[in-house]
Amino acid sequence: MSRNELSKDLPIFAPGIIRSVALNLDRVTGSRYPFNIPAITHLGTLQLHPKVTFLVGENGSGKSTLIEAIAVAVGFNAEGGSKNHNFETRQTASTLHEALTICRGIRREKDGFFLRAESLYNVSTNLEETQVGFGWYGGRSLHDQSHGESFISLARNRFRGEGLYILDEPESALSPARQLTLMQIIRDHVENRGSQFLIATHSPILMAYPDANIYQLDDSGISPIEYEDTEHYQVTRDFLLNPGIYLHHLLDGS
Repeated sequence: MSRNELSKDLPIFAPGIIRSVALNLDRVTGSRYPFNIPAITHLGTLQLHPKVTFLVGENGSGKSTLIEAIAVAVGFNAEGGSKNHNFETRQTASTLHEALTICRGIRREKDGFFLRAESLYNVSTNLEETQVGFGWYGGRSLHDQSHGESFISLARNRFRGEGLYILDEPESALSPARQLTLMQIIRDHVENRGSQFLIATHSPILMAYPDANIYQLDDSGISPIEYEDTEHYQVTRDFLLNPGIYLHHLLDGS
């Protein structure tokens, strides 16, 4: 299957807030980063599920680069926050967003947030400096909560519904139990509040969410994959079933 025809073999869903993301080759500038990443080079057209889409892959596969570019292309701040946030602690965003074409559905989002675990501290500081009171944060400053608590508190109290929510590796802030809590929040939003989520993750817990698209990014490009075919699921399953065997080979080198 041609990677540029990736979406043709996927089921057709009712339109979401964003229907697809495409790489416009006419806007690609050179062959350096990020355009030398296989998943970016062969992006073609990526069809998004109207509810939840996951981007999965190894470190360096381009998940965060792509999800950041999509977020910026639809109007979010590169470091995170809502479309009203405009702060920068360090210029790290690539030019990929300039080469993306966003195909929108018939609905427009009434809310939205780009939530990155790695820059949550910066977002929390900016929220404190620009917002009056802490109603969005569960009654407390995000800085007065743990990393995981602040992440869940923000999702619970700031996500308002009928929104586009883009999450970059949320599991890095969350325990397994909190990941299940986040899954419940996602479920409530997509089923009851008309929201759409795009999530880059390594978490086999989160990517188990039912009725979602999963795309794997690797050295061969980007392609749809079933949950149980992901390396994340298989490695986690095999380790939990046989931790002694794994540890023996890993630590004893035999």
